[in-house]
Amino acid sequence: MNIRKLLAVVVAALLIVSSVSALAEIHIGVPDDTTNEARALQLLQDNGIIEIAEGAGETATKADVISDTVVIDELPADQLVNMLPDLDYAVINSNFVLDALDAGFEINKALLTEVEEKYLPRANIIAVHSDNVDADLTKALVAAMQSQQVKDYIENTYAGAVLSVVDEPTDGYDASVDYAALAGAKLIIAATPAPHAQILEIAKQILAEKDITLDIQVFTGYTEENRAVDAGDAYANYFQHQPYLDEEVAQNGYKVESVAIVHTEPMGLYGGRQSDLAALGK
Repeated sequence: MNIRKLLAVVVAALLIVSSVSALAEIHIGVPDDTTNEARALQLLQDNGIIEIAEGAGETATKADVISDTVVIDELPADQLVNMLPDLDYAVINSNFVLDALDAGFEINKALLTEVEEKYLPRANIIAVHSDNVDADLTKALVAAMQSQQVKDYIENTYAGAVLSVVDEPTDGYDASVDYAALAGAKLIIAATPAPHAQILEIAKQILAEKDITLDIQVFTGYTEENRAVDAGDAYANYFQHQPYLDEEVAQNGYKVESVAIVHTEPMGLYGGRQSDLAALGK
């Protein structure tokens, strides 16, 4: 074999190896915000898909991922559903899946979901300005949101994608509150669309029975809700879990505090280019 033919064989072999290597790479999208990225990576590690460097914990990022075949793509959490056709898989918060379904997107059920000890500590909360933590209007809102009516709505509507975490639901009202004194009050609450604004509609009906108006203002991002409460433009918000609020307070000095937990949203691994876990050897 002459040199030219030998070189051609070597190049062809290298191209084949490169092609096989490229095909072996599995791209998985994860949220790019600190608390949710670490949570997504933990889901992947719990299921033997990747390994996370020791000590990374709640601040793990793609830089801490150990894998020969999986490529982690850090993307805005609210864009992961839109990016699914360009990814093999993505780890997505269930609220964004619900948003997508409401908008008419087709998305298969989660191939993997978080275990309880992972998603329960990240239950979604009602938060108010620090000055209003003990106010009667806050107590009235909390009682409505932790009611049996809201619990039933969550359980009957979301088929497990959203889970109530209220163990002792109320009848919608707080016996210690003077509702007559609150008659005519208006409460502005900032919320993201699904499931938060939807769940708030049930509380709105409960509060209306006591002549309290719940004005639900829907935000599509995650940067304005705490700022609105801190500035007094909204009385409360409902869109986040406690670790996210803690991070916001630490970074921005917001005077915003949690007053109640309502529900939790398990993260799930959803298929994009892949319809099952075979590409991951599962």
